[in-house]
Amino acid sequence: MQSIKALSLAPDARDWLANSRHPRILHVFDRACNFINECREVLSIVTPQIGNGPFNLVIQEDVRFSEHLSLESLISVFPTQLNLGHLTINTDNAKLWSPRPDWEMLHNRRYDILGQLMSLRATIESKQSPFESGIASQREAMTLPQLPITNYQSSNSLISSITNADLPSSLTATQKLAGLGIGLTPAGDDFIIGAVLAAWIIHPPEIARVLAKEVTEVAAPLTTSLSAAWLRSAGRGAAGILWHKFFESLLTGNSFSIQVQITKLLSVGHTSGEDALAGFLGVFTAWAGVFRGELRPTVIR
Repeated sequence: MQSIKALSLAPDARDWLANSRHPRILHVFDRACNFINECREVLSIVTPQIGNGPFNLVIQEDVRFSEHLSLESLISVFPTQLNLGHLTINTDNAKLWSPRPDWEMLHNRRYDILGQLMSLRATIESKQSPFESGIASQREAMTLPQLPITNYQSSNSLISSITNADLPSSLTATQKLAGLGIGLTPAGDDFIIGAVLAAWIIHPPEIARVLAKEVTEVAAPLTTSLSAAWLRSAGRGAAGILWHKFFESLLTGNSFSIQVQITKLLSVGHTSGEDALAGFLGVFTAWAGVFRGELRPTVIR
């Protein structure tokens, strides 16, 4: 039995360990392993390369899970210990990581953030980025969404309705986008997540809270178990470590740091990072249009 220490875990991961009775392995990858319990709640055990997330438990060692586990491996769960085949993960001394950014502070700095994004977009469009590689992908992500699905109208509708805090229209667009695409987190879901994260910044907390929760609760039953977990986390205001670092870079105003974090986000999954960033930037671009009189802001109704 190989014993492994956990470095950190999110509150949802801690609660998953305490409350799960009959979990099973959902996916096994080299650097991550996903589990689901009887309540359809997801836990991800990941290596430090992936890092903290809304339902992640980060282990200390660089273990290749695919060499130790299969979907049929036996597992047993205790509040501070998880036995996976011949692996034992101990969480006694793991740090509790908060997945929720300081949305109130980010909302108060929303105009500064908008300025940084618009400046960066201008730089990318003029090809003045210090990054020679990946510039095409960055330029694509800074424009309106380029999803690998044929629902461009619905993605634009979601952007407009979330920007205007129009809940009924947001839910209609969400139903058309949720679950669209391929993979464990379809492109439509990733796009919704990015748009919801932007909503937490541009809208006051009391509006963002309702909008994010309602949109993600409509989307979650229409997609995969893993994607539903990400959607519901975004609906509660939680985000992964790369989004935290991206927000931090936007607050510092350092253009090089911002582009470094965008590059890291773009590298997530096959297109997951690109699709989520497209949703986030799409909402901010539309919100900029509000100030130019191109959109008329409304309220949740």
